[in-house]
Amino acid sequence: MKKLLIACLPALLAGCSYYNQFVERMHTDTLVYQCDEKPLTVKINRTRQQASFVWDDKLLTLQQGLSASGARYTDGVYVFWSKGNGATVYKRDRIVLNNCQLIPER
Repeated sequence: MKKLLIACLPALLAGCSYYNQFVERMHTDTLVYQCDEKPLTVKINRTRQQASFVWDDKLLTLQQGLSASGARYTDGVYVFWSKGNGATVYKRDRIVLNNCQLIPER
């Protein structure tokens, strides 16, 4: 019995890892915006309360912060702020992506 358990353990652990990745993907939304400057793809992870996107060839992961209205994510330097179908990205209080409009899923 012990040998069977030891033999099956790697498969069980791999299954748990796959399940966790599956649940993570279920709780992540991919939003595509068209901004004045260029398109922006943002992944919102509701479980971790994070937003991530690529800017200046860097993957930014921002934590959800306080917001009077809409949703605000920040890392202390960058801010992604969205309200309704619009969004704005700031770097040190300067707008770097403006007039971002959510592109509906097809």
